Amino acid sequence: MGCNSSSAAPEANVQKQRRRLSVGNVEVAAVEAEDHSSEDDRGLIAQFSQQNLVDMVSKEGAGGRRLSSLGSTTDQNPTSFANKTTQLLGDQLQQQGLGYTCRKGLKPESPNQDSWCLLKTEDFSIYGVFDGHGQKGHDVSNFVKDVLPKLIVRDSRTATGEWGPILCDSFKKTQSMVSTSDRIKQLSAQMSGTTATVAVHDHRNNKITLAHVADSTAVLGTRHGNEWRGVALTRDHKPNLKDEKARIEKAGGRVVFDGYANHRVYAHNARYPGLNMSRCLGDLLGHQDCGISCEPEVSTVDTSGKEQILFLCSDGVWEFISPQEAVGLVNHYSAAEAQKAADFLAKEAWDRWIREEGGAVVDDITVILVYLKS
Repeated sequence: MGCNSSSAAPEANVQKQRRRLSVGNVEVAAVEAEDHSSEDDRGLIAQFSQQNLVDMVSKEGAGGRRLSSLGSTTDQNPTSFANKTTQLLGDQLQQQGLGYTCRKGLKPESPNQDSWCLLKTEDFSIYGVFDGHGQKGHDVSNFVKDVLPKLIVRDSRTATGEWGPILCDSFKKTQSMVSTSDRIKQLSAQMSGTTATVAVHDHRNNKITLAHVADSTAVLGTRHGNEWRGVALTRDHKPNLKDEKARIEKAGGRVVFDGYANHRVYAHNARYPGLNMSRCLGDLLGHQDCGISCEPEVSTVDTSGKEQILFLCSDGVWEFISPQEAVGLVNHYSAAEAQKAADFLAKEAWDRWIREEGGAVVDDITVILVYLKS
């Protein structure tokens, strides 16, 4: 499927695998890749560090007059289930129909590694969830959270709504910028990376375009009469999928079952990187040696005339909750109660982790809910 947009979102069959949160630290020397970075990358990194998203949208003239941007910022709060710090830019955010929360799991060895963002304009909105992994995954997810939306809004094709190509190019450029940032020692991304699931809601034509790598699943709940149905809009990029495994092996990587629940990716005759995903951003050694890909799968969904709820969540939600269950848990909340719905879903996910894992481990949990109605 790759970067070719489809006219309707796929009804993905998301089969969740139980997993441990990491494969453990593996000692491996950082491999300096050939320097393919450009002055363009370095210039963008410097520019983006000095210019916030709202200022950039205003400068580019995209999106209309009213602008609000909200997203997480990396913090070191060690408290389990603590909500991650957020930063609001631009106009006061219109809360109607929008709920969000980002909760730290039971992982004392690291801060909350999830990141998230949203941008609301009169013409379009952007929502993104990024689940970091590896020792510096929180830094990579925060970097991608900051860079990817800026690449999207600065693209001149936003005026004509060519969201599929914009998203595909933006993901690839983000990976290039991660690599450059690693090379100039602003990031440590050799064995750390992040998922990325981004939705662009074009208010002009009532369509949502989704792009994703890895396993932060997007789900759409739709009301049919008195019933609600939940459907996954994205498939988890797992190494044992036939097409993903073929690409990895063709590139010289190998896929190995870990004896517990996951298939993991390794370099030939090596013990790294041990990833349980086949696509992601960052993880430079995995991209270089194992066939890991940053190319997103892109799809579109029509939201005209339907009562719907869009879910963008890290896999801390989906580990023990199915798409249909998630929709059933929150559909009785009105659009005005979207924040309560997001908080409730996060707490339910937390409680299920505690029950299933005996309080030994809980992943970070991020929820974005968008109530859609024409």
